[in-house]
Formats: sequence, C-alpha cells, structure tokens
Amino acid sequence: MIVVTAAAGKTGTAVVRALRARGEDVRAVVAGRRPRPELTALGAEVVHTDLSVPAGWETVLDGADAFHLIWPNFDAEEQDGAPALFAQARRAGVPRVVYHSVLRPQLRAMPHHAAKDAVEEALDGSGVRWRVLQPCAYADNLDDQLPEVERTGELRSHWGLLTGQSLVDLRDVADAAVALLTEDGLDGGTFEAVGPQALTAEQIADEMGRQLGREVTAVDVVPQGPVPQGYVSRCARTMYDHYRYHGFTGSPRVLTDLLGRPPRTYAEHLADVLGARAVQVLPDEPDDPVERTLTRLRDARAAGRG
Repeated sequence: MIVVTAAAGKTGTAVVRALRARGEDVRAVVAGRRPRPELTALGAEVVHTDLSVPAGWETVLDGADAFHLIWPNFDAEEQDGAPALFAQARRAGVPRVVYHSVLRPQLRAMPHHAAKDAVEEALDGSGVRWRVLQPCAYADNLDDQLPEVERTGELRSHWGLLTGQSLVDLRDVADAAVALLTEDGLDGGTFEAVGPQALTAEQIADEMGRQLGREVTAVDVVPQGPVPQGYVSRCARTMYDHYRYHGFTGSPRVLTDLLGRPPRTYAEHLADVLGARAVQVLPDEPDDPVERTLTRLRDARAAGRG
C-alpha cells in the first residue's frame, strides 16, 4: 500500500491515478473533511489529515510500503512540516519515502525553492530510505488559459517572451513518481523530471495557434510595483522574475530513463487536451468554440488526460 499526500491537488490526483492504473493500493491523504469522489472513484482509500499536524500519522502510515510526500504549492509550513513527517515515516518503519521537490531547489531567489532545498537536506539526515523527484514547470499549467487564448488570440506570458521553459506533462511526472515508489535500486537518488523541449512563450503561442486553427500571439505581462511581502505572492512574483531573466530548462535524459520512453512534447500534450486528433464536434457539444474548448477540457480532465 502506498500513501500519497495532497492527493486532492493536481499533482496528487495524477499520482494516485497512475498508481491505481498499475494496480497499486493507495491511501490518499487530503485536507478538510468534504468527500473526494474523484479519488474514491479511482479506488483509493481516502484519509482526512492535516499535513502540519503530526498527530495521527502512525495510523496513516501503518502498513505503508512507500510514502510519497507532496506538499501544497507555495505553503510556508513546508520547511518545518515536511521533516516532521519524515520522522513519522522513520518511526513507522516505512521502507521507501519519495519527496516531491522541484527542479533546481538551490535557486534561493525563490522562497519556495529555498524551502524545498532545506527539506531535501533534512531528508538526507532523516534516517529513512529516500528518493527525490524534481519536476520542471508543468505543461498543464497553461491549460486553463486555452479558452481565453482561443477567444482573443493572445497567450499572456508572465515570464516574458525570450527565455525558454522545458514544460513537462503532468502524466509523465506521475509515471516517474510510480517508478520511484515501486522500483528497486533507486534509493538515495535525485531524479529530474523535465520536458523534451525548451520553448519560449512565442513558440508555445505558435503551437497553440496551429492546433486551435487561428493566429495566436504571445503577450508579455510585465509585473508592476515592488515584490509583494506576502509569502504566496512573493513566491509567485520571484518565480516569474527568475523565469523572465533566466528561463527554467533542463535535460529530459533522466525522465526518459525513468519512463523507458521519451517524455511527451508540448504539442502532444496540447493535442490530447484539445482532443485535436480526429475529434469532431459531437451533437451535445456547444457550437461556440470557446464553450466547446471548455467542455473538452472538462471531459479530458474527467478522463484523466489533462
């Protein structure tokens, strides 16, 4: 049985789905008390527990063969909370811990990267057998913009127009997580999950235009004012500032080896999300192209494709 935290989030749900597709038993840890039908429909055991409260984790980790710690994005409690859960995993005797980090956590200009760097250091001294997954920015992060892009012909880029990003499909990240959670011989390894191409916003806009059948232009959304002081806003601003000046790229070699195949390109990701491969408008789909795109995005997510 494998424990996955933040399981109701985009990353956690993708990992749960990938594990269940391989026939693994999953205990999905979520915050709050509301039902999570999307997880129970996958056949996961849903447990409601706060990541920042160590009490009760003996039960959560009881009988676990592996523990995948995903911390919610831009959460100031991660640097202290994650090491506390590593200690719980050691006491519970969990034989394998996978920490969901980020590509190049040593980039201390970004507070959320610095926090993950500190967590990785704590993990190394935690006394558990560990592996670290370091994904690049997700191709999926642009999906919500697609209806507006189709309507206006503009892709709004908060990271400028000149630098590239090696966008990675979240499904590939989830499959890499499955490998780290289930395969032998990987202890003590740090594994980058990077897409196969370094694309600028203009190149991404060109691909969107090709698949949407209209001209799409990348528009530079230049930040205004000083860096905000609130933790979440500061994380987002410093992240986009770094991307604007330095990009966020890496090598797909490690991910290729983990998957046993090349990772998906952005064009492949976009084609899957839009249903562009030989998909016609169905009788019950809206005639309006923007509403049709929204419908297809919802259907793709429900089917586990986006």
